[in-house]
Parts: sequence; C-alpha cells; structure tokens
Amino acid sequence: MIVLLGTFLLVPVLMALWVSLSDWTGRGSPFAPGVSFVGADNYGDLLAGGGLQERDFGISLRNNAWYVLLVVPIQTAISLFLALLVNQQVLKGRGFFRTAFYFPSVTSTVAITVLWLFLFSSSGAVNQVLSVVGINGPNWFADPNGVVHNFLGLFGVTNGPAFLTDNSFLSVSWWEWLAGPSVALSAFVIMAVFTTSGTFMLLFLAALQNISPEVQEAAMVDGANAWERFWRVTLPQLRPAVFTVVTLGLIGAWQVFDQIYTGTQGQPGKTTVTPAYLSYTAAFQSQDWPRGAAIAFVLFAIIIVMTIIQRWVLRDRKVSRRRMLIVPRAGAIAGTVPGIGVTGDRKKEEER
Repeated sequence: MIVLLGTFLLVPVLMALWVSLSDWTGRGSPFAPGVSFVGADNYGDLLAGGGLQERDFGISLRNNAWYVLLVVPIQTAISLFLALLVNQQVLKGRGFFRTAFYFPSVTSTVAITVLWLFLFSSSGAVNQVLSVVGINGPNWFADPNGVVHNFLGLFGVTNGPAFLTDNSFLSVSWWEWLAGPSVALSAFVIMAVFTTSGTFMLLFLAALQNISPEVQEAAMVDGANAWERFWRVTLPQLRPAVFTVVTLGLIGAWQVFDQIYTGTQGQPGKTTVTPAYLSYTAAFQSQDWPRGAAIAFVLFAIIIVMTIIQRWVLRDRKVSRRRMLIVPRAGAIAGTVPGIGVTGDRKKEEER
C-alpha cells in the first residue's frame, strides 16, 4: 500500500511542486536539463506581482471565500436538521425521506449543473415562481453584481468609503472583497447546498443513532426541555460528526471546479472564477504550467490552514472547576448513565 500511494500520489505531488518552482514550458520532461529552478518567482507573481496574474488570483480567492463562507455553515445546518428529522421514530416513511434527501448527492454534477442553468435562466422556473409573488427575478448567470452591493444599492449606497476603495489586497480593493458573492455565484451556492446536504445528513444520522436513549431520558428527568436537550446533550455528543462534516465541507468548497467548468467558465466578469478553475485555465489553456501548479499549492495551503483552525475551534475543552461546582447534579446524572463517564477528580469535587 505504501508503494502504491508513493507511486501514484506522493511522486506526482512532488513533481507538481518542482514544476511550481521551475520555468517548465510543458514540453518534454520537467526534469530535463533545460528546465531551470526559479524559486518562489511563480508564487511571487501570484501574491505580490502587482499585475493581472495577482488580480485574477485575488478575484478567484474573493469568489471562493464567499462561496465557503455561505456553503459550509448552511449545508452543515441543513444536513443536521434533516438528520434530526428522519431520525424521529414517529416519522412515517423514514426510508423514503432518507432516499429522497440523499438522491441529489448521487446525481451527476454535470446533470445538476445543466438543470440549474435551465431553472435559473432569465425565463426559468425560479424567476417564474418569483414573479408570482411580485418579484422581478434577475438574470442569474449573467449578473456579475455582488449581492451585498445590490443590497446597499437599495439604500442609495453605490460607492464605498475611501479607506475601502483606496486600499487593496492581492490587487483587489477591500470594497470589492466586501461585494459579496455575485448573483451568478449565489446560484452555485444554492446548488452546492442542494447536492451535498444529503451526504452529510447520513453522517449526522449515523452519529445520532449511536447516542444512547438513556442520555436523553436522564436529561428529561432533570427537567430539560427539547431545546436544552439538543443544545446541552445531543449537540456536544455530535462533536466528532460536526468536525468531519465541516472538514469535508471546507475541502469540497475550496476545490469547487465541476460546476464552474460546465456552467459559466468563470463568467460573468470573472465573478465565478475559483482558484481550482484558475489553476486549470492557467495550466491547460494558457500552457503556463508553473503558475497553474503554484495556484494549486497555495490552495492546498489554504485548505490545511482552514482545517487546523476549525480543528482548534471544535477541540474538546476541559470543564473548569468553577463550572463543575455550579452544576454538580449534571455530573451525578452523568455518572449513572452508561456511556458518560466521570473522572476521579470530578467525583472527589462533587463529594466535597
């Protein structure tokens, strides 16, 4: 297994890393004598070059950051809600609903994208439904305006303050960073939530079925209502599942490519360009293989950093002595319920 992984995973990754540090033109071997080592020049052009390459990369990061910011929390919340719904014993036809919610996840991404292009066209079903309630729907996949800017425009705010318009990051002004996802990208956000919530629902459902009913019964005996049982009992025990769902959601959201390639190809106005798609166009269309590889490794670093941050946020925290003194009865109940242990120090504290 180590030999297989090394041959088909590690070696190509190391080759791509070398390409990102070289001036390889895509012809011949990247290890040929004519290929020179240029160090971090390709990364410098992306992150501090000041030209079109830096701006395109900044725009792609802006687009993808808003995509992640919206998709990951929404799909996590909806998948948890669906799991709680189909986990109810009183729900009739649970097997049907589980299959129905999961079905979009096994459908081809290309097919879903084509369907979305039809539904969200200017005369599509979505705008037809909106017209029924008196809303004039936008031309979704042809509107490059950010939804935040559109919202501010309702109040007459069309230009940002000088400290936002005059300062920039990656050649993109902070006013543009705060524009929000474009109307076109918003349709992709809805599609991502629609297609991935079913998969994560199954992960939450498996975790919910591993929670002992006696834990819920103990909380009910203690006088906890339904919301308190969910917030104080169920959700803490779902921490590993939440970590898995958020991690997979982050990785998938930062690597979005299929929808963009088959849908808009970065248009309108580059507002649906993502780093993954930009890496593809740089390498396979512009034949700038070092820049494409550099974008891929910057994206890899972003995913690693985001995963570490969310791992730190969702880490297990020790219960303080002050909190144990405030809620001693919870510790006593936990000591009597199978599956919830009480440490020796906590037992001594409760006895004291």
